[in-house]
Formats: sequence, structure tokens, C-alpha cells
Amino acid sequence: MPLDKLPFNQELATSYTARGLWRDGAWQAAQGGTFDVFNPATGAVWAAAPDATRDDAKAAIDAAAAAQPAWAALPFTERAKYMLKIADVLERRKADFIGALTAECGGWIRKSAFEINYAPTVFRAAAAAAYLPTGETLPSDHLKTSIVERRPLGVISVISPWNVPLLLSSRGMGVALAVGNTVVLKPSEESPITGGLMLAEVFEEAGVPPGVLNVVTCSRHNVADVGDEMVTNPKVKAISFTGSTAVGQSIASTAGGLLKKACVELGGKDSLLVLDDADIDRAVKAARFGAYFHQGQICMSAEKIIVDRSLEQIFMDKFMAATKELNVGDPTQMGNQIGPMVNETQAAKVDARLAQAKADGIEVHLGGTRDGLYYQPTVITGATPDMEIFHEEVFGPVANIIFADGEDEAVDLANNCRYGLSASIMTRDETRGLAVARRIESGMAHVNDTTIYDEPTVPFGGVKNSGLGRHGARWSVESFTETRWLTVENGGRKTPF
Repeated sequence: MPLDKLPFNQELATSYTARGLWRDGAWQAAQGGTFDVFNPATGAVWAAAPDATRDDAKAAIDAAAAAQPAWAALPFTERAKYMLKIADVLERRKADFIGALTAECGGWIRKSAFEINYAPTVFRAAAAAAYLPTGETLPSDHLKTSIVERRPLGVISVISPWNVPLLLSSRGMGVALAVGNTVVLKPSEESPITGGLMLAEVFEEAGVPPGVLNVVTCSRHNVADVGDEMVTNPKVKAISFTGSTAVGQSIASTAGGLLKKACVELGGKDSLLVLDDADIDRAVKAARFGAYFHQGQICMSAEKIIVDRSLEQIFMDKFMAATKELNVGDPTQMGNQIGPMVNETQAAKVDARLAQAKADGIEVHLGGTRDGLYYQPTVITGATPDMEIFHEEVFGPVANIIFADGEDEAVDLANNCRYGLSASIMTRDETRGLAVARRIESGMAHVNDTTIYDEPTVPFGGVKNSGLGRHGARWSVESFTETRWLTVENGGRKTPF
């Protein structure tokens, strides 16, 4: 579809009217009233979202627990059909989601289009995953019938972030639902509509049985209590979390103490390596996209662009020219690739990172300033391992270019990091690229592509402080089911008494 022909619901781009929390197949008022949701691009109030309390969260968990046995008892083919219906409804509502995502997240309209085009594939892959939980028959010394099977855990809490809310809420729950779990979803307080309530509308239209999905939205004021209930409630058997490392570590630690599964995808300080034999034009495009897409507010953003020193001048010349081509402004306009930061808090964090980096001695070649929430794409060099900006996420439109003397130093610079989510290696030699990828400590690595890449059928996740567990296809099946051993005594085994 031509970019100027994107479906776009202008009414939903202007405002959204919430109908309440989605619980047990009905829209219900939140005990905490409502809270305002702002459009980052305009600063205007875009929606009033239900402000759930801890009691609301408990009620949603109770509804999910009550619905789970019947949902799990459905033939897997029936659950797969529901996943396909959800995908079809998402397809039909593209215009609605593009309008709403652009308004609520402040993202470029093309990013919104990517997200709604991707989300249906998550549920179609989930439909296929419904067929994946298979068992086996084991040999038995005593001629027992010895069976291993996988079964759903029960209620899953899904806690999703604000940066790619529709996609990441979908990914967190798609396979979990398909294999027989029920879900309580808490989207970010920055994106409660596109990350939660509009998904509930989709499930309602698709006719998914009551209680299978329950959506709890809340303000920052109530988020600690609601989040704690979603992790500690004894009816919750596992947690799917995508978000910051600090919060994810706390959730994983609490879940571990309660002997619950936790699949957590956290922050990153991802490296894009440009080796000495790289196609420069291709490397520049990959680095520019990796650094600036969605204002750098993505866990897979290229936060360290490590360039072989032999390419320093040509890379800098081409990258600076490519960065200057980007336009900052109203994200509903296709020509503005850089929209606003999500809120003042996030913009201030980028300010602080850059201020510290300047004090530490980095050089700002371009950008480094903002107008309200609109940050200019920024290019810096000179970061070294003794600086904060070398190690910590910026989560803003900052291209941090570092020069390395050869492949070994490039790998060392990439691995000198407490994170390990994604990586990219640019080289004309694919065999060399794979060899370098295997040396990098990350959950994912891509040769001759950007760091920002995902598919619904891959094991998505990180190592080190970037997470625990994997989302996607059979890896999500492993995350959200348990293994059981069953036997039938039919071999005549004698007991000791």
C-alpha cells in the first residue's frame, strides 16, 4: 500500500472514549475513577482511562482463574480458531489502530502502521502454537505406560510497556492464550488504550469467551499496588513482563521467591558493529534506523555504533549527511520521521545522559537540543568505557559512534556491557559476520541488518541484564506450560509390602 494511502481514523487520532475496565467479558468501572492520557505530539488530553485499584486487579485475576479450566478444556483447534478471529479483527481495524497509536504514543505514522500490520501475525503464529504442546511415551523398566505431557499453567499476568504497546501486549499473551492459559493484561499507564483497552475491544468482537482476557489499566499512582497484586496473587502462575531492567529484576526476584515462572524482556545497550569490509551505504542506513526509529525509544535500538577506525571519515561523512535528511515534527505527517518523546520525564532523562556525557568529554557533532518533547537527532563520538553513556541506555534519538582498532576490539567494546539483548554486524563476508555474531554476548544478533528486528516465530529475548526466558512460538510454549509425568501401572510391578 502506498504510504500516502495508509488507513487513518482521524476521529480516534483526536480522542478516545474508554468504556471501562474489561473484566469477565464486560466493561466495568474502575474503583479509582479515571486518569488522563496525553497525546505527546500536542500535549492535549487524548483519553480518560480507567484507574484500577488493587481490588480491581484481584477481581480480574479471579475472573481469569474462573474461566481458565473451560478455556483449557476446549479442543486446541478451537483455541486456534479464536486466535485467527482476533487476527482478522485487528486487520479490519487498521485505520483505528493507526490513528490511536500515533496519538497515544507520539510515534511516526509509519511506525503505527508497522505495529498494526505486525500484531495480526502474532495471533496467527499463536494459532499455530496451539498445535505445538506435544508429549511423548517413555520406556519403563516395569512395563508401565509412562507419559510426558505439557499443560497450561493457569492465569498469566502480562505487563507491557508504552513504546510498542499493541505489539508487545500481543506478544506477551498470544501463545499463552493459545495453549490454554487465561490472561490479565496491565498495559503501561502511558499507553493504556492501544496496549490494553482497544485489544479488549478486539477480543469482544472476536467473541472470545468471558474471562479469557481481562484488562486492568491504572495511573502511576496505583501502579505499584496493581503490579504487586499481579505478581504475588496466588492464582497467578506466571508473569510475562516487558519493560525496564530495574522493574523486571524486581518482578523476576519476587516471582522466583514464590516459585512462579517469569519471562522478562528488559533493557538493552545494543551494539551495531561496522567491520572494515562493510558496505558503507548499507551500514549507514542500518545504523540510522537503529539509532533513531521511534526516537530511539526501543529496547533493541543501536545504542553503540562501533565502527572500524579505517572507515572513520567516510562513515562519519555519510552518517552525518543521512541524519540531516531526517525531519522532526508532527508524527501524523509521513515526512516527519522523528516525533516527540513520550513524556517530559523521558526527555529529561535524555537531557541528563547527554549533560553527563558532555561533562565526561564526548563531542556532539549534531543535535543535542530539543523543543519541548521534540528532540533533534543527535550524533556523538568519544564515548569510552569509563563513561556512563557507554554503559547505560539513553532511550532517545542519540547515535553514539565509537571507533575500534579491528574486529577484536569491536567485539570487546560490544561485550563490555551489563546488557545483552540484540546486536548487528555489518560485513561483506557473511561467514565472518556469523563468526563475529557468535562472539557477542546477546540473545539475538543479525548480520547485515539493523539491531531492531523481530518475527513472531523466533525466540525473542536477551541475556545478562536484558532478561530471562524467551517469547515466541515453541519457546513461548515452554515459558507458559509445565511438564507433567503420568503413568499407568499395567506391568505387574510388585510393591514392597
